[in-house]
Order: sequence, then C-alpha cells, then structure tokens
Amino acid sequence: MEVIVLAAGQGKRMRSVLPKVLQPLAAKPMLGHVLDTARALEARRIVVVYGHGGEVVREALDAPDLAWARQDPPQGTGHAVQQAMPLVEDGDTALILYGDVPLIGVPTLQRLMAAAGDRQMALLTVHMADPTGYGRILRDAAGQVTRIVEEKDATPDERRVTEVNTGILAAPVERLRHWLANLKNDNAQGEYYLTDIIAMAVAEGIQVITTQPDAFEETLGVNNKTQLAELERIHQRNIARGLTDAGVTVIDPARLDVRGQLICGRDVEIDINCVFEGRVELGDGVRIGPNCVIRNATLGAGTKVAAFSQIEDTVMGEACVIGPYARTRPGTVLGADVHLGNFVEVKNSNIADHSKANHLAYVGDADIGKRVNVGAGTITCNYDGANKFRTIIEDDVFIGSDTQLVAPVRVGRGATLGAGTTLSKDAPPEQLTVSRAKQVSVEGWKRPVKAKKA
Repeated sequence: MEVIVLAAGQGKRMRSVLPKVLQPLAAKPMLGHVLDTARALEARRIVVVYGHGGEVVREALDAPDLAWARQDPPQGTGHAVQQAMPLVEDGDTALILYGDVPLIGVPTLQRLMAAAGDRQMALLTVHMADPTGYGRILRDAAGQVTRIVEEKDATPDERRVTEVNTGILAAPVERLRHWLANLKNDNAQGEYYLTDIIAMAVAEGIQVITTQPDAFEETLGVNNKTQLAELERIHQRNIARGLTDAGVTVIDPARLDVRGQLICGRDVEIDINCVFEGRVELGDGVRIGPNCVIRNATLGAGTKVAAFSQIEDTVMGEACVIGPYARTRPGTVLGADVHLGNFVEVKNSNIADHSKANHLAYVGDADIGKRVNVGAGTITCNYDGANKFRTIIEDDVFIGSDTQLVAPVRVGRGATLGAGTTLSKDAPPEQLTVSRAKQVSVEGWKRPVKAKKA
C-alpha cells in the first residue's frame, strides 16, 4: 500500500502565517495526525504533496519514512496527485488522504482498502442532510456509481443528491497513473479534478465500491479557525469517551483536554478543566483535582493532586499528596508518600519517601532523604548568578520555617535547623543548627508618631 497525503492548500481562511496543515489539533499539527494514521496502516511508502511556501511543512514534519512532492502552482486535487505519482510504484494500491482531515480513523481506512482489493476502486462517501459545497455521488438505475459531480458543475437535480464525496479513495497505482494522465481542466474552476477519474474507471468497466466511515466526524476537513475549534471539541469528546469506556471517571467530559497520550490505571478520577500534555501515566486510584496541568509525567498509584497544580517532566511514587497550587518542574523525582502543599515549587530534585514540604517552599537542585520535614518559607539558594549547585539533605532532617540553604551545602542525618536559619556551611548530623541575630528588647523605646501639621 502507498499513501498519498495532499497537504498543499494555502489555507488563506485560517488568517495565519502558519500553513493550514500545521495548525494544531490537540497540540499536534493536523498533518501529524494524518501521518500517524498512515503509519498505523503500515504503508510501504507515504508521499506528502506540499505547495509553494510549504517548505516549513516539510521542515516541521520530515522523517525518514516520508517522501515529498511539490505542487507549484496549485491546479486542483488531480494535479496534486499527479505530482506524487513518480514516487509510487505500480503493483500497489494507492490510498489518497488529506492533510486537513485529521480525524480519519484506521478501522475506516482498513475497510476502504479491503473494498478496493487489488483491482477495484473504493470511495469513502457520507450522506448529509445539507450537502452544500460537496461533490455529489451519482449512481445509475442499478445503484452503481457512475461519476462524481462538483457542486459548481452540478444541475439542480444533481444538487439534491445527499450522498457526497469525502475525497478519500483507494485505487491500483497503475490504473491511477493512467487516469491522471487523461485528466482535463474544462470545468468551472479550470482545475484538474481528482473526482473525474471515477467516470474513467466506470468507462473501463472497473467497479467503484463505496464504504462509509465509522463516524461522520472522521471526514470533516478544516478551512478556518472556527472549524478547527469545532473539530478540537469533537476530538476531545472522543478521547473522553474512550477514557470513560475504559473505566476512568471524568467528571465533565466537555471540560477535558488531552494533548498527547494519557494512560490510566483502574479507578482513576479526573476533575474539570484538566490539561494533559505529552505522555502522562496515572496509576491505579489516582485523583486529579480541578484546573490542573500535567505534562510528561508518571504518577504512582493512590497519588492525589489537588486543584490548580502544575506537574511537568516529573516521576512520582505511590500515595503522594500534591497541592493545591503546587508546581513540579523538569527533573523532579518523588518517592512514595511525599507531600507537597500549597505554593511549593520543586525543580530538578529528588525527594525520598515520606518527606514533606507542606507550604510556601522552593526546592531546587536538591537531594532530600526520607522522612524530612521542610518548613514553611524554606528555600534552597541554588544559583549564584552564574552557576547552580546542589543541596543535600539526609534522612530524618527537620528544617524550621523561613530557612535558606545556600548551596553547595549538606545537612546531616537527623539534624534540626532552627527557624530563620541561613545555612552556608554543612550542618552536622543529630544536632541543632541555628543562625539568627540575638534577640534584644529595648526598655523605654516608643514607636514614632506622625508629626502634626502646622
């Protein structure tokens, strides 16, 4: 099988400097979705037809398994496929896809390819209550497809036909090559229509089989930002349905965004307005509170993330308690039963089992042992303006509130740092270390008062 993806459209109605096929759907270019589908079909070759100024498309998505054909200037869909033909081989079946139809499904295309076989042509069609703007499927008295007529070239009777062409088709490469060579542009648009090959196939006695998609939404294309937003919601709704069918509790499927891959164990619960980006894995019994953003992270079983927390490039053990308003940044690794409370930020740090930083702390470039308590207002001073250094805190340390640890520094096992300490030297194990100014009370001192105006 050879896949040809038409991606040369300029997309002027997008009103964007970004080419249409690079407009994001679930944070991935629309064309990226189509290419992933083609790869899932295990195509022998994937040819992408791009247009003038579309070099940015090639730069964004080029890969070893892709071949590229340029269409310049654009002269219709038939002309676009012509540009790909030197890159495909006779003896295979060609599948034509579109870079701005990102939701087309693998099962739908597998049925289409099975219908085409080695010798026939197969079309993907849908029935629409309002087919305005689409090419109509015309059939003879026996119900066999005879041709496709574009709306601008259709008669009033033909426009009343509700079965329309999606543009997606499969045909033998050698026959497709022959038909494309005979296309003419004597139509209202002055373009070479790919749809004209259907009448050629019928004239040669080749049967044209039609199949339908699993869902109409699979065939929807995108021409403007409004349609893109509508397709985004459809896509997210489908993802939410897949999650709930698998046993995930999604409090409101209309308020969920998955922009990558979300893998969930049993009895996972996701509250409203959560965004998942990249690859996220949630273990059994994980609870995600409302308004959280989680990117490229693994959360162990039983972990609970409270509202408005942000987790990025992080690995968490089991039964962690995070948030609300907590943030973990890249390089964070948490053991089991780690607690990070409100307004705690952790970056590039390892925190071992049963340690806690329950409020208002910054932990950066640190290695923290087991059963450590990090008091409110504590920060690791890991950056001197030019270089970063690590802070080492061993097991069973208690750090009092409002402590600054000036890296590089080590706090020994079982040590206690008194509140308000600025630690610039290693703290010995099993001892209290305090650094603060001596407290003084001044007798007879009175608070200043504001002078009276004259």
